[in-house]
Amino acid sequence: MDASAVADERHRPERQASRPESSAPLDWALRPAEIADVETIAELRATVLRDDLERLGRFDEHRVRQRLRDSFSSRHTSVITVGGAFAGCVTLRPADDGHWLEHFYLAPELQGQGVGSAVLSSLLDRTDAEDVPVRLIVLRGSAAQRLYERHGFTVEHADPIDVSMVRRPGTPAR
Repeated sequence: MDASAVADERHRPERQASRPESSAPLDWALRPAEIADVETIAELRATVLRDDLERLGRFDEHRVRQRLRDSFSSRHTSVITVGGAFAGCVTLRPADDGHWLEHFYLAPELQGQGVGSAVLSSLLDRTDAEDVPVRLIVLRGSAAQRLYERHGFTVEHADPIDVSMVRRPGTPAR
């Protein structure tokens, strides 16, 4: 994996315990991103997206990092920490018709442990309180699409590379 709701609460980190079914709870938190985080996030993006982009014939060592640098907004981005250490990021950007969920990346060694689901649930609780939809784009064939579908996102449009998804307010998770 920030919205105006995230920006409004930037003075106090959000802290939750995520309880994966087969392991001890992971203590995660969101903190406001800083400009200094951009290179760490760009590297994480390159790591997380590499397999999917290679599968789609679209991986470029420079471009994968530069696209993050070009669109990075510390105002709308939160850094995910687990046990106090950098674990990922998420951007929730306000738009005229709701929010865009962007740059939701979690370190590979933490994927599948419930952290991403817990972070996403927390963000969706906020957008539900605002009664606005959330949109995102995920790479075709990415495992992340299943996470989004479990949280109530549905496909709006798909092309050979990208899948556009939306979640209406109050849609229950499956």
